[in-house]
Amino acid sequence: MIQALPQLKPWMIEQAELLPVGASLPWEMVFDSLPFGSDGLLPAVAQQYDTGEVLMLAWMNRAALRETLATGHVCYWSRSRARLWRKGETSGHVQHLRELRLDCDGDALLLLVEQTGPACHTGRVSCFYNAVRGNRVEVISPAMQRSRDD
Repeated sequence: MIQALPQLKPWMIEQAELLPVGASLPWEMVFDSLPFGSDGLLPAVAQQYDTGEVLMLAWMNRAALRETLATGHVCYWSRSRARLWRKGETSGHVQHLRELRLDCDGDALLLLVEQTGPACHTGRVSCFYNAVRGNRVEVISPAMQRSRDD
């Protein structure tokens, strides 16, 4: 017996909240409805796929997202350089995409990646190495090596 789909919502990704596990939506329709900001960007959180460690936060525009999905190598939009930034392009510390996830509103991306070398330009595994503890900020992760550009 085929189940009728529930009433669909205007934002394509929000339709998923009404669907059963295993149901899917057409990627191009979801992509076209993603709510990129007025600057054309969405926040993208990179997480190590096997440990769950959060590595970094960066930004993606439509071109970066398409390139990442097409190549399997993570590409971001560099706000400081105002150009596409292929993670590890000079340092060699690349991120291989294992899975891309969208949050419930489609306004944030989660990239499950296989990180080669440190993710942070400081040479640390994660950019989140400063912990607020009481009235102090404590460095909680040593540098592996200094990155050239990442």
